[in-house]
Amino acid sequence: QVQLVESGGGLMQAGDSLRLSCAASGRTLSIFAMAWFRQAPGKEREFVAGINRSGSSADYADSVNGRFTISRDNAKSMMYLQMNSLVPEDTAVYYCAATNAYNRNFYYTSSGYSYWGQGTQVTVSS
Repeated sequence: QVQLVESGGGLMQAGDSLRLSCAASGRTLSIFAMAWFRQAPGKEREFVAGINRSGSSADYADSVNGRFTISRDNAKSMMYLQMNSLVPEDTAVYYCAATNAYNRNFYYTSSGYSYWGQGTQVTVSS
């Protein structure tokens, strides 16, 4: 089993930067793809960014591309999401996700991930 814990959320203003962290524990060596998803009130959970096991491949939702950067440090069992130029539309609960199913890259849908964190709230005011 793998446990994931997010941290770093908060109340921000438009234009601010914020870094989210995701700490993995348990059978971390079994983790392949990881990703960040988010869910705004009244909306479905959506893909934000994904990264493969080695960190050599990553992709982003159009809405955050160019503003957010996903990274991971396997030696520390950590994943990060650097968020720049925040806008109110980024307000959501952000979730860390991981899978131990083999994948050369990552999944864009939540069904591809077996492990989830509890979420961290990011609120951006205008």
